[in-house]
Amino acid sequence: MTNHHLSLHHLSEQAVRKALELQRTVATAESLTAGMVSAVLADTPGASGMLQGGVVAYQNSVKESVLGVPSALLADAGSVDGQVAAAMAAGARAALGSDIGVATTGVAGPEAHDGKPVGTVYIGIATAAGTNGFEYLFSGSRAEIRGQACGAALERLLEALAS
Repeated sequence: MTNHHLSLHHLSEQAVRKALELQRTVATAESLTAGMVSAVLADTPGASGMLQGGVVAYQNSVKESVLGVPSALLADAGSVDGQVAAAMAAGARAALGSDIGVATTGVAGPEAHDGKPVGTVYIGIATAAGTNGFEYLFSGSRAEIRGQACGAALERLLEALAS
């Protein structure tokens, strides 16, 4: 467990440093991670210079009403989907006025959700250049899957800051 936290901490430090360097702001939209991504970023000194805020959008109704994820997309694809992750990221970026939006949606377990197996995770990234969704399949306990999703979100954020 300790190593895992160190790696999240390390990724967060890199992301905060890079965002400050580039003067980019970041907003989060989190479903399965429920605020973990923004909390890890906020644990990092300097975060106040780059973190705009975050939305925990656990329910589809919140994904729709707060983040503007189209109801037709949620009805068609379910909440665990790459396009949904991308739309969540775009919604966070718009709602919170940030340069980059990062989103998480997925199945932490113990049961499958929307026909997707436990461990299925999508990370959404939205920038001025457009939006993207990335698919992952993690394994482990509920807490481990959430931790891995958080790490993947920070990695994708770093990638977006590098481009």
